[in-house]
Amino acid sequence: MHTGQRFTGTLSGLLFLCPAVWAQSEPNPAAGAAGCALCGSLIFIPIAIIVLDIALLIWVARDAKSRGMDSAVIWMILVMFTSVLGLIIYIFSRPQGNLIRCPSCNNQRLQASAKCPHCGNA
Repeated sequence: MHTGQRFTGTLSGLLFLCPAVWAQSEPNPAAGAAGCALCGSLIFIPIAIIVLDIALLIWVARDAKSRGMDSAVIWMILVMFTSVLGLIIYIFSRPQGNLIRCPSCNNQRLQASAKCPHCGNA
């Protein structure tokens, strides 16, 4: 052997003499930065998905309430479990129409509705 040491296994001797293994075992700042970026993205992506789901739930609850829908909680549960797919289903099945401000309570309501779902005034 070149190093004067005796190896009992041939695999460890080959790895010790291989220059490619030596080159990879040296500290590499770029590889360390890439590893940190990967760990950061693995933490950031699930947090971003959770924040997006919470924002969707809040929007669906407010929109369903302003449109006078009685089943806002059911729609929130659907969006909570199915995320964007539930949002698409909600958008296509909600009552359509323009939202206007109620003159009595200043909340949003459908223009076609006979009374405001918030205050009950016509």
